[in-house]
Amino acid sequence: MTTTPEAGPTEPRIAPLPVGQWPPQMREALAALVPPAPRHPVPGKGADRPKGLNALGVLARYPELTRAFNVFNGHLLFATSLKIRQRELLVLRISALRESPYQWKQHVWIARHEAGMTDEEIARVAEGPDAPGWSDEERALLRAVDELITDARIADGTWRELAEVLDERQLMDLVFSVGAYDTIAMAFRTFGVVLDDDLGGVG
Repeated sequence: MTTTPEAGPTEPRIAPLPVGQWPPQMREALAALVPPAPRHPVPGKGADRPKGLNALGVLARYPELTRAFNVFNGHLLFATSLKIRQRELLVLRISALRESPYQWKQHVWIARHEAGMTDEEIARVAEGPDAPGWSDEERALLRAVDELITDARIADGTWRELAEVLDERQLMDLVFSVGAYDTIAMAFRTFGVVLDDDLGGVG
């Protein structure tokens, strides 16, 4: 069993830049998050969601890298062939396994408000694929995360289960989603990204 991440670092290793100090290139880096043909809603300015300013403030120190990654991440957020609920199951499981409180709390909010997940379901993600209550498909998705994190490969049995319900593009999006959000968890933890105030009340 994995516990849900709660506490984060109190001092960053890389201090976030305040918004007023972001370089001009950061505007282009943020715009790269929006794919040419989104499948899922793209939040507008002023959307009632966590702003992620501490994470973005760190990324603002390297806008060229941020732009390159955001092209990839924008696909996974807004153009993925996976359903939002499927994607959030993957991201929450990664966040729990990697004990990444910043990523966990950001995606708890998304899971609740954009994927329609209940608090009970969110907490159950941290228990893993063997927790009672999952559908066969959801159990296979969570198991795929565990296998990719542990062995960098989805096991044959899990792959067969997933291939019965997901097409090839969805399977590819699954693997790349796990890889990308594992990378983000590594970055947040290694850089010491501190929880924003607007994440403090997110369970």
